[in-house]
Amino acid sequence: MNKKAVFFTDSDCELPLRVVKELKIDNLIKMPYTICGEEYFYDFGEDFDPKKFYSLIREGNMPITSGLNAELYKEYFEPFFKEGDDILYVSFSSKMSSTFASMEIAVKELQEKYPEAKFRRYDSKGISMAAGLVVYAAAKKFNEGMPNDEICAFLDSFVPRTNACFSPQDLFHLKRGGRLSAVSAALGTILQLKPIIRINDEGRLYSAAKVNGRNKALKYIADEVIANVTETDKYPIIILNADCPDDAEKIRKKLTEALPDATIWSETVGPVIGTHCGPDTIAVCYVGTNR
Repeated sequence: MNKKAVFFTDSDCELPLRVVKELKIDNLIKMPYTICGEEYFYDFGEDFDPKKFYSLIREGNMPITSGLNAELYKEYFEPFFKEGDDILYVSFSSKMSSTFASMEIAVKELQEKYPEAKFRRYDSKGISMAAGLVVYAAAKKFNEGMPNDEICAFLDSFVPRTNACFSPQDLFHLKRGGRLSAVSAALGTILQLKPIIRINDEGRLYSAAKVNGRNKALKYIADEVIANVTETDKYPIIILNADCPDDAEKIRKKLTEALPDATIWSETVGPVIGTHCGPDTIAVCYVGTNR
């Protein structure tokens, strides 16, 4: 057997396709979503039309997400188990989905069938580009030839430094997904309060603050990044928008003025994450000193 190290990730990390290609990540798990009764698998933006997707939501079409079943996970992993490979899968947060229960069923069956293979899933404890930054850093180490065990050791100290700070425009989607109570959602709508959502060390979302109005939310997010971002020479700052590019540009200008040497990416929120945050969500993901 020609055993080798293998690197996997999933499209809930929302790395843009150009970066996936630059990093030469070939083993990509595409996560599902359904809208207007049709199921799709998010392909890192290759065939995704964000304008169409968010327009459909604004028209009242409610998308849903679901996990992969065990058989699909086996299709992804079995060719590498069969070769006895050393497989590392850097995933989005376990706290965001039940899909990993199905994955564990698949992996257990494959481990029994191919005991020489090695598999581990490293939980980024993030979603969207908070996970994407972890994948970005891990893939670079992988491409440099770092063994998978050492990559995991590196991520143990890196993951707690990855941050996501975001604010939705419409509280309905947070309520629908169980992220905000109906009373809080109604109150926020009346008062135009905008929640600032972050990710904790366990990989769960929490409400870090509420501010009065959209412009103050944009300022809050930009100010947080400016105060806490580190290693801008190594890792990009990623601005994400759910079909609200003008707001993303406002944040980009603030960050560019304060951090002229930083690399800033401006990307679109994909459909799986967009299902739960809704149109006009704005977010920034970055590497800081801690979460």
